[in-house]
Amino acid sequence: MSKQIHVTDTILRDAHQSLLATRMRTEDMLPICDKLDKVGYWSLECWGGATFDACVRFLKEDPWERLRQLRAALPNTRLQMLLRGQNLLGYRHYSDDVVKAFVAKAAVNGIDVFRIFDAMNDVRNLRVAIEAVKAAGKHAQGTIAYTTSPVHTIDAFVAQAKQMEAMGCDSVAIKDMAGLLTPYATGELVKALKAEQSLPVFIHSHDTAGLAAMCQMKAIENGADHIDTAISSFAWGTSHPGTESMVAALKGSEFDTGLNLELLQEIGLYFYAVRKKYHQFESEFTAVDTRVQVNQVPGGMISNLANQLKEQGALNRMSEVLAEIPRVREDLGFPPLVTPTSQIVGTQAFFNVLAGERYKTITNEVKLYLQGGYGKAPGTVNEQLRRQAIGSEEVIDVRPADLLKPEMAKLRADIGALAKSEEDVLTFAMFPDIGRKFLEERAAGTLTPEVLLPIPEAGKVASAGGEGVPTEFVIDVHGETYRVDITGVGVKAEGKRHFYLSIDGMPEEVVFEPLNEFVGGGSSKRKQASAPGHVSTTMPGNIVDVLVKEGDTVKAGQAVLITEAMKMETEVQAAIAGKVTAIHVAKGDRVNPGEILIEIEG
Repeated sequence: MSKQIHVTDTILRDAHQSLLATRMRTEDMLPICDKLDKVGYWSLECWGGATFDACVRFLKEDPWERLRQLRAALPNTRLQMLLRGQNLLGYRHYSDDVVKAFVAKAAVNGIDVFRIFDAMNDVRNLRVAIEAVKAAGKHAQGTIAYTTSPVHTIDAFVAQAKQMEAMGCDSVAIKDMAGLLTPYATGELVKALKAEQSLPVFIHSHDTAGLAAMCQMKAIENGADHIDTAISSFAWGTSHPGTESMVAALKGSEFDTGLNLELLQEIGLYFYAVRKKYHQFESEFTAVDTRVQVNQVPGGMISNLANQLKEQGALNRMSEVLAEIPRVREDLGFPPLVTPTSQIVGTQAFFNVLAGERYKTITNEVKLYLQGGYGKAPGTVNEQLRRQAIGSEEVIDVRPADLLKPEMAKLRADIGALAKSEEDVLTFAMFPDIGRKFLEERAAGTLTPEVLLPIPEAGKVASAGGEGVPTEFVIDVHGETYRVDITGVGVKAEGKRHFYLSIDGMPEEVVFEPLNEFVGGGSSKRKQASAPGHVSTTMPGNIVDVLVKEGDTVKAGQAVLITEAMKMETEVQAAIAGKVTAIHVAKGDRVNPGEILIEIEG
């Protein structure tokens, strides 16, 4: 008995999120949509995940307008998005009225299939989103965030799937965001799911460990109905198995996809050229790497983490961070590493590495996690760490959103006339600071996206601009040719900037001292901390809030600043008790490690 396997292609969302830090622009999607629409995919994943954030933060595109344009360009294909349950597309839980409003607007603007997951696999956090999708008449796909740990078993995953079926889901997906599935484990899990519940089973697996295609074959043999793939020019490594490869592998079998291989190859050639445009966002950490079976860092996180570490001047410490991540994860009760828990765990691991002391600084998100603000941890958390983080505060044991008041009315009032539509209000809701900035720049006509660097030609240097820098160029000096790769840029301090290079394959570290800044002691003009009363930070970042004013009396350990780095917020505390005598920063300022931000006299 033949059984056609249906295909969802991730080229417009997860593929470039996994390989290019989510930087593909709408202008590079639209020209190929006519061909994509003719393939006969079950769906195209094109929205959600980190695309909304990247559109607003980096590309200066309206993500809602992207969705509307894709809907118009793909009239015959289901459009699919990834929704983080009660987190929607942000990094916190939103009130139920925000969840309902967001889902309703996503449906109206073009989404047909909502893949809904919770980073903790806490099904309580899925209920409202599922209900909202069903109310909109769309396809609700309940999702298992697959991971491995002492508490994650086949029985636990099957129980979750049965709960999601009872909630009204139309299908169930196994979301293997880090590439942790192995072929035989996949077969056993799919077989159990097909035996214990009646929904179609989708398999979504990243190829980080080089196993995803084999996992999909075992899934199909054991009853899976749908697979996620990526067009070959954006496939494999931290992305997904190649669409063309899986179509070819199944062709002529009882599981034939029925898709046109020649048309897919034309699409692959188009995206092969597109990928070159984004070379500055390629990272060395997106190829096959079996270490993922230990560190469990998902494909969508690795390229963004590398990019963030580069911005912090710490790309050379990636291996240390990857080693620390599983230790932090165990302390937090083995959460699956998927947004936002992947960012929560990854950033805390980086703080631990940078400080040279574990949990010397604890991010606000880790504190909220340990308090139960994201839901129930899958396993047992480190109680000593919980006490260190939240003291004697009560742990939340209900659905976190039950404690949230309706937000939409306040959001509308806060953003005011900058919002020209309910979609604008929701953009502001997802990311208050960057959302407001985006809407202000749009109103002023000053939206400026990142500059894409041209591909350097031999003997020429690409002109730097925006966030990126040339990754490779060739220099000719008196007839000698040198290949130079920039592998990292250090944080500017005291007018000095460290560049980490390799010249003809040999590693070098170069320090530049611009005279016009060095004379002034650095572009920030702030002095370096030298006394116990000098408040500073160990991480480069931005000031989110100043919690004290001059003349205030503070206690040792009292939070005086909130900073943001790598999308996570951290409290900066006073080391001594005393009087605040000077404040050298304001909200929005960029700060570097070791600078005096506040002065306290004991």
